[in-house]
Amino acid sequence: MEILDAKKAVVEAGVQLVKKGLIQRTWGNVSCRVSDTQFVITPSGRDYLSLTPDDIVLVNIADCSYEGDIKPSSEKGIHANCYRLRDNVNFVIHTHQTYASIIGLSGLDINEIEGESAKILGDSVPLAAYGLPGTKKLKNGVVDALLRAPSSNACLMLHHGALCVGNSLQEAFTVANELEKVCKERIYNRFYEISGNTAKSFYEIADYIAKGLAAGKDAPEIEAYDSVRSFGAVEMKNVSTGEELMVELESGMPIDVTAPLPDTAILHCEIYKNRDDVNAIVHSKEEATLAASKMGRTVKPFLDDFAQIAGFTVKNTVYDPNNALRSSKKVIKKLKRRDAVLLKDNGAVCVGKDEDEANAVKLVAEKGCKAFTAAEIYGKGKNSIVLAESILMRVIYKAKYSKKK
Repeated sequence: MEILDAKKAVVEAGVQLVKKGLIQRTWGNVSCRVSDTQFVITPSGRDYLSLTPDDIVLVNIADCSYEGDIKPSSEKGIHANCYRLRDNVNFVIHTHQTYASIIGLSGLDINEIEGESAKILGDSVPLAAYGLPGTKKLKNGVVDALLRAPSSNACLMLHHGALCVGNSLQEAFTVANELEKVCKERIYNRFYEISGNTAKSFYEIADYIAKGLAAGKDAPEIEAYDSVRSFGAVEMKNVSTGEELMVELESGMPIDVTAPLPDTAILHCEIYKNRDDVNAIVHSKEEATLAASKMGRTVKPFLDDFAQIAGFTVKNTVYDPNNALRSSKKVIKKLKRRDAVLLKDNGAVCVGKDEDEANAVKLVAEKGCKAFTAAEIYGKGKNSIVLAESILMRVIYKAKYSKKK
């Protein structure tokens, strides 16, 4: 394939991955073979929707060398090995898709794949051993998995995501979509095995696990509001109704005295006053996040993007609007060095330097809570990422990748 055509295909793939939810933020990577000796790949830490062909990097398969000032993805070695090991592979997608990411926490390969799924994926999908992002250990784990299942078109990456390969962009996408379907079915089937119940939504699975682990008294229900900092004031929006109002940053009171006082107005204002790096707050009551908040416990990272983006742990605390200032201080303490905090029985508050970043935290927090649920249904609830590695990833992300987009 001509180099420019390959670069255009990679740009197109990145847009499709974001739209289909298979990649979030700057995570994951895409590559296309251009010859027996070279491939092109997405750059490190860049927003897929902003990429042009000029941003895509040409890399040598033999030694992963490249020319120019644009740094290729840190996972380029994994892509190079795919092309080295598989002559029939011309396109590689590394995704952070939800169900493929969380089923890896079972610690098992996906075996006995049948029917149309087997035609697309192969008879099995191997699970690669865990390694920190961009490390030789991660690369070697993927190589071992690919060698173990030479006919498979996908590979699960423990605590990380998935790798999908194909002869073309469309084939790799078909593999990614089928993998997500198969993984989701297996998780729902596993829930039936342990509970005897058929789940109609993931919330039913997450709520079942959360109830079994719940501790402490129920907290008062509070309405969810999103907000942005705005020149000495806070613009708040009711997540359910869309109703908007302005609140004084200093007092936490509505500027229009006839407007209702949101339950979390004081909380939002106190977060802004204590976190100069925060300009947007999103209150998430997504299904798995809401279920996890009912536990009254800290959620540890089972996926590395959770550790990087949300926090090396996400703590849980009660927010009582009847004692708003005191409760806010507790929330802020739990939020220290993190970008998300669970509010008992009320989901999570996610923060960021802007709305886009706060929403990215929300998405990753939801996936992280789903991962926690999956780990529990497979009896792996104690197998989270080691704390020291979680802290290291968080520090590197905040110092380096969070500044890119």
